[in-house]
Amino acid sequence: MADPRYVLIGRITGTHGLGGVLKLRPFTESLEFFAPGRSLRAARSGGELRAFEVDWARAQGPSALLALKGLDERRRAEELVGWDLLVEKQTLPQLEPGTYYWDDLIGMEVYAVGGARLGRLASIFRTGSNDVYVVADAGRELLVPALRTVVTAIDVAARRMEVDLPEGLEWS
Repeated sequence: MADPRYVLIGRITGTHGLGGVLKLRPFTESLEFFAPGRSLRAARSGGELRAFEVDWARAQGPSALLALKGLDERRRAEELVGWDLLVEKQTLPQLEPGTYYWDDLIGMEVYAVGGARLGRLASIFRTGSNDVYVVADAGRELLVPALRTVVTAIDVAARRMEVDLPEGLEWS
């Protein structure tokens, strides 16, 4: 979703049981963004938005289960499979300097130290020790470890990131 007022925090991947509980792929480090009473928006690719309030959420392996108030039938829950979950950006807590929301990074132009353009930050994923930035250009992908020794500069306003690639890091 391209609306800058909202931040993507998860995607509905399925249902659980008969009572309208959703399976969720969270894009957050913790489930605090799905705390009871939290207002969410569900959005699908056509631009349709629906407002919901969180009833409860709990982790289930790398995924989570999510119950939304007023959603208590499996049939209605199945209609939301594939939808994205969003929160208003203004409701997010301020981060410490040098830390960023993924939403602020994805889409940035990525350059090597020295100025060569590498591509655009297409996505981010977690590993056991650090995040990995997926830089894409012309059908190729470069996996860049999100380490202070590799990512030398981030300018959110200019939508630009600079990286000092370790020796041997290559396009796939």
